[in-house]
Amino acid sequence: MKIFFSVGEPSGDLHGSNLIQELKRHVPDIECVGFGGPRMEKAGCTLLFELTQFAVMFFVRVLLNLHKFIALARQAERYFKENQVDAVVLIDYPGFNWAIAKRARRHGIPVYYYGVPQLWAWAPWRIRKMRRYVSYALCKLPFEEKWYRDRGCDAKYVGHPFFDELDSYQADHQFIDQMKNADEPLVTILPGSRTQEVETQLPWFLKSVELIQQEVPAVRFAVAAFNAPQAEFARERIAEAGLSIEVYTDRTPELMQAADCCMACSGSVSLELMYHRKPTVVLYHMSKSLYRYAKFMVNVRYITLVNLIASSHPFAPLECSWNPNDPECEDIPMPEYPTCTDKSPELARHIIQWLTDTSVYEERVAQLAALSDMYGHPGASQRAAVFILESLTGETLASAKSAA
Repeated sequence: MKIFFSVGEPSGDLHGSNLIQELKRHVPDIECVGFGGPRMEKAGCTLLFELTQFAVMFFVRVLLNLHKFIALARQAERYFKENQVDAVVLIDYPGFNWAIAKRARRHGIPVYYYGVPQLWAWAPWRIRKMRRYVSYALCKLPFEEKWYRDRGCDAKYVGHPFFDELDSYQADHQFIDQMKNADEPLVTILPGSRTQEVETQLPWFLKSVELIQQEVPAVRFAVAAFNAPQAEFARERIAEAGLSIEVYTDRTPELMQAADCCMACSGSVSLELMYHRKPTVVLYHMSKSLYRYAKFMVNVRYITLVNLIASSHPFAPLECSWNPNDPECEDIPMPEYPTCTDKSPELARHIIQWLTDTSVYEERVAQLAALSDMYGHPGASQRAAVFILESLTGETLASAKSAA
């Protein structure tokens, strides 16, 4: 059996490598080939091209590399024509992967999209491509399966591969204990992993710190930086603000676990914070023009994945901004503020409440724990591998029977 992979993001490279390991665990002689990254290659995938080097975000960069993407799509089609390929697995990277899916279906090859694009949030009209080119949509989030099925796609909820990483991560417990053993509570600041995010969000978090310290002087703050340049930027901004905040790199999981509560930039980090049951307030500050564009384009109720998972109607956009004091608004697990204005007082208010009101804090922890118990389970890679193999062979795997 031969499976062709197309993966263009570093995170997808990680998820792809785990999926390949699971496929090989069930079918040791399975052949994996295609586009991906070094982790997939290490797991046993023969790379035709290291696509993760083109992990592009912006339209201009896509245009600059367009000729390379066209050449790679043609290379994939030649491979489909000249080789017996049993299935194609796509992970994230929708712009390029639509082209791969189209060519695979042209040659009668079933296509599995592992970690489907969030069309429900930003591009629901692209569901036509999903119906036309993708055989099975393997969903990371629980509400996605129904959304895709309601629109004519064969969808299966397998869980988020992110939880596989959390379950296997070897944390530095000595560092965690050291951070926890101080007398003052710890608030961890997570300003994002992209430099642009850090530069935009961190100043507002620091403004919130000033407000928090006025009410709760005995509290420590730590910034979890993704890399050294971002850490240096954080230290410069902290010094300019006259604040005392520690900055760490390569300590994000430990700083989450050691924290009493957190302030975070919107992103998949919310799933990790849910997993660790950490009360968190979420910020995403943007320009006025981007804010107006987002309000027009985004088709979901919240920007935070944890809130969407918890919501009873995630695809009904809010008629007005979420307000914790509005009885008409849901009690979402992570207060969130997508904004183009100053929301530092709101961020500070949540942190102050969690630090000073034990009952409110414990209620929030319990809310996150209930969600984590329902959805924060590892095993997405295993479930996806079993689904792919069983749908291709029409047989139930013996190991899947015993696991059940």
